[in-house]
Amino acid sequence: MEIKTVKHKIINPHKTKSVRELGKVDITALKERVLKLPMNTWEVENQGKPNKFREFHSTKHIIFKFVRSFDDCRTSYDLPAWKDWKDMLQPIIDKAVEEYQYRDGIFSRIMLARLEAESQINIHKDGNRAATFPHKIHIPLQTNPSCTFFVNPKRYHFKEGKVYEVNNLARHQVDNAGTEARIHLIFEYFSESVLNQALNDSFSQV
Repeated sequence: MEIKTVKHKIINPHKTKSVRELGKVDITALKERVLKLPMNTWEVENQGKPNKFREFHSTKHIIFKFVRSFDDCRTSYDLPAWKDWKDMLQPIIDKAVEEYQYRDGIFSRIMLARLEAESQINIHKDGNRAATFPHKIHIPLQTNPSCTFFVNPKRYHFKEGKVYEVNNLARHQVDNAGTEARIHLIFEYFSESVLNQALNDSFSQV
């Protein structure tokens, strides 16, 4: 793929406007493994994470794949944890995105996110250009009835094992009022050909 400098946000015409349910996946083994992780593992992985945004003051992350630049989703790199988790995660995320029917889909970011009990993710939009085009997808691994996801500003309760695309360009926030942590598998996904077409259309209008 030819890399052209992207100086503005490229909008994906296929992104959801709010929340889109994509079906259900089997998280049984993944949930069991994640819940066995000692807190020290979360803390160590969280210290070196590249997404240190103020909205995530109560959220710990384990990053598997991340973009090389916040300005461009087209080039990503694997973090050390991906080697140990790939065999378990890849079939799950592949199944989760089947509805898109992309033949050239790319996962630009993959991570686990742990929002502690009685904590919040402050209202925000994913403002960096690398987050603009890909679909932002959540799979809850552990949640509780008192955990609410707000999108512009409708309330949602995401259920374990279900797959949800979230409009990350809309104002969104999370309130975990429960007594246990909320843990999601989160990833970003896009079609290379759809992005290339959007880029070509954008540059032709400049």
